[in-house]
Amino acid sequence: MATQQNVQTEEGAAPPARSVRVVLLALMIAMLLAMLDNMIIGTAMPTIVGELGGLEHLSWVVTAYTLATAASTPLWGKLGDMFGRKGVFLTSIVIFLIGSALSGMAQDMGQLIGFRAVQGLGAGGLMVGVMAIIGDLIPPRERGKYQGMMAGVMALAMIGGPLVGGTITDHWGWRWSFYINLPLGAVALAMVTTVLHLPKKPRSTDTRIDFAGAALLTAGITAIVLVTTWGGTEYAWSSATIVGLAVGGVLALLAFLWVETRASDPIVPLHIFRSRNFTLMSLIGFVAGFVMFGAVLYLPLFQQSVQGASATNSGLLLLPMLLSMMVVSLVAGRVTTSTGKYKAFPIAGGALMTAGLFLLSTMDTGTSRLVSGIWMAVLGAGMGFLMQITMLVAQNSVEMKDMGVASSSTTLFRTLGSSFGVAIMGALFTSRVQDEMAARGGSELTARTAQLDAASLAKLPAQLREAYQHAVAAGTHGAFLLAAAVAVLSFALALFVKEVALRGAGPEAAQEPADGGAAKVSEKV
Repeated sequence: MATQQNVQTEEGAAPPARSVRVVLLALMIAMLLAMLDNMIIGTAMPTIVGELGGLEHLSWVVTAYTLATAASTPLWGKLGDMFGRKGVFLTSIVIFLIGSALSGMAQDMGQLIGFRAVQGLGAGGLMVGVMAIIGDLIPPRERGKYQGMMAGVMALAMIGGPLVGGTITDHWGWRWSFYINLPLGAVALAMVTTVLHLPKKPRSTDTRIDFAGAALLTAGITAIVLVTTWGGTEYAWSSATIVGLAVGGVLALLAFLWVETRASDPIVPLHIFRSRNFTLMSLIGFVAGFVMFGAVLYLPLFQQSVQGASATNSGLLLLPMLLSMMVVSLVAGRVTTSTGKYKAFPIAGGALMTAGLFLLSTMDTGTSRLVSGIWMAVLGAGMGFLMQITMLVAQNSVEMKDMGVASSSTTLFRTLGSSFGVAIMGALFTSRVQDEMAARGGSELTARTAQLDAASLAKLPAQLREAYQHAVAAGTHGAFLLAAAVAVLSFALALFVKEVALRGAGPEAAQEPADGGAAKVSEKV
């Protein structure tokens, strides 16, 4: 039976398609766990605060999870390279489930924040584990056939997360927003344990964990994420706290780079950045994360505040963008598999992403849902060209022994991009909304908040509501125009990508990459 086969492969041949699909199903369930979590929890937060109190610490429920995920991502990748992918991946699932169970049992906000950090620690290994295992199992040339599955999971999480979260909270209580992870995680654990059989990685007797590098990298990432999370909200951008964190984060990362050049087995081997394609894909991934998560945050806000859409169906508001992204990703993957060519995709992705964001920046109070939906589809097409191709090319640019750190580094760049995107676009949005409201005589409204839900908006006097709608339109204009300017960078970077033959594409792909990433195609993990 397919579920009993050892799904393992050399870098020149793809394993049986049916076996791969069974393993991918297990991996996609694990991936769904990580992606659904924040979407579900976001809708449950008002209820959680109502029961546990601690409104002043509300932001830490998300921040603790984000910090733990970002800081642990590189470590999970390296551990997988050192000690074997399967065991490390299963460990991350178990930690995530323990954090989920404890979060569901939290009795106060302090406990919930701590348990969310545990959950985030496990989540850091879920995404990296999925990407690295796929990199082990499927040669890059064949990987494109399965891109649609990953894009589909992402779309399912973004659309279904708010709906599932609202339904669970209303009918079962907020604690089940965490407990729902347990049966899904149990299925993922059972399937991965049963169907995934990777060659065991021999342990070297002189293997040493780079503790100094790990500590410095964790400190640097933590400081940078806190700057982007707190800046302009908890503290002013010019405050001593934010400036101190920024300086400390930069110094920690510089010290990390120095330590890595001297470590015998570094957490992040800097030689992987000698590959032009790997470095370019990491930077393009940063830009894609910057753009995507900002769009996901502010598109529903615009449609709810200006176009009068229901907040309950906020996930469905993104459907044009997500469907476009999924379809384009699937087509790009199929073409890559059949031709082995991919350079045109990041170029097209950068161009379409820039165009889509510019079009979205022109939205005003008179823009219809149909028009905004078309422009969202343009943005989605651009992201569809980029989301999976960046990981595929990055993995193709390194040796098999560095598959984990390559996957985790690319994931980390995208995560940091999303943090910067939400922070910078958010600061610009809030500033524009407040300025516009002040000009229209509604400054007392924005003294409380720059974002109102649909229920609060409906209670406002007509004149004030109209002023707020114009203010939100002005805010989204500024945010998306900034994102369009950043997206131009991805287009420029893509022009320098060197089209290196994808491994697993036949005799011509068995050669080493010409851009510096010496891929030993016969090496097992």
